[in-house]
Amino acid sequence: MPDGGPDDDIHAIAARYAATRHLSRELVLGLNEADAAVQSMPDASPAKWHLAHTTWFFETFLLRDHVPGYRLFDPRWPFLFNSYYEAEGERMARPERGLLTRPALAEVMAYREHVDTAMRAALPELLARHGDLIELGIQHEQQHQELLLTDIKHLFSRNPLGPAYASASASRATPDGGALRWIEGQEGLARIGSLEDDPFAFDNETPRHPAWLAPHALASRPVTNGEWAEFIRDNGYGTAALWLSDGWDWTRREGIAAPLYWRGGGDEWEHFTLGGWLPVDPDAPVAHVSFYEADAFAAWAGARLPTEQEWEAAAHGRDPRGGVQLDTAGAVMPRAEAPAGDFASLFGNVWEWTGSAYRPWPGYRPAAGAVGEYNGKFMSGQFVLKGGSCATPRGHMRASYRNFFHPHQRWQFTGLRLARSL
Repeated sequence: MPDGGPDDDIHAIAARYAATRHLSRELVLGLNEADAAVQSMPDASPAKWHLAHTTWFFETFLLRDHVPGYRLFDPRWPFLFNSYYEAEGERMARPERGLLTRPALAEVMAYREHVDTAMRAALPELLARHGDLIELGIQHEQQHQELLLTDIKHLFSRNPLGPAYASASASRATPDGGALRWIEGQEGLARIGSLEDDPFAFDNETPRHPAWLAPHALASRPVTNGEWAEFIRDNGYGTAALWLSDGWDWTRREGIAAPLYWRGGGDEWEHFTLGGWLPVDPDAPVAHVSFYEADAFAAWAGARLPTEQEWEAAAHGRDPRGGVQLDTAGAVMPRAEAPAGDFASLFGNVWEWTGSAYRPWPGYRPAAGAVGEYNGKFMSGQFVLKGGSCATPRGHMRASYRNFFHPHQRWQFTGLRLARSL
């Protein structure tokens, strides 16, 4: 089939831009002004801020920098909605984003429409010269769609009323993920990193390079809630020998005795979801556990966490659009699913902790300019997660995709898949 011409490219990118921006609007339709403005902790951001920041990204790096005569919607707003780009100057401190009762949500939505109108008009010329930046902006907004959902979930969980973001599915029946099986992984020399024909990759996924894999096996599915409840019953949170020293200190200091959002005990656990408080489904993948917890569980199970390279080698050639991922606004949550081939839920459901530190690949070079701050400067003190989650927009994921968080953080949909050396 012949390649499409320039008009096809413009229509395709315009449709993807519009669909991405539309989904962000859908995600906040059920929120009131207060819901969109409050910040529940320093790691989270208000929904209104996510909507404005993703718009600031397009306005700054495309319209301001590359469209002659474009005028900023409000020259004061870059200070409010810049996230961490030092090259873009001073900005509001992250823990203070919840103080932004003004601008109102309606003003932020007007900002989005202003930028969307300008982007539509400039798209043909921008695509010819800066198509990579347009794609980066779309991918960036998709990341913030997931963050918006997890930040709202954390916010609502702090409310004693336990409000639901959206109605949960009436049927909680899920397919059986099956008994855990061990799948032998690739041995010897593997190629790791983004593929040359990947339509898009972040700079931290490059360059593609060789890595040596020792004999190993990966679990056929993620660890389930039922298995985690067994870990709790066996005093896993109270057995120091299972824990890294920093993790043990964290559990003692913070009083950690179960995954985030769990309450109850024994066989009567419930958890807070985007659909409110619900009974824990024992067959669904466990979520909202930290690296410390994942590592301790793996030790208890007589296993370990996979390396990033082991996980990526297993995922290459598999459909990254499959599994439980975000399609429309709603009360998304992990759920058990039948295996697709050897593995269940390699993509979607929960981000899977690896045992690999987030560091640059050999030969890595950050992108030039302010966008070079996107990934590289965070390559310290964090661990890599793979595979996406139920809140990751479908189409955003790749085998080479590298998410990263600090070892104590767990408000994302974070879980684990076991590995063992052979």
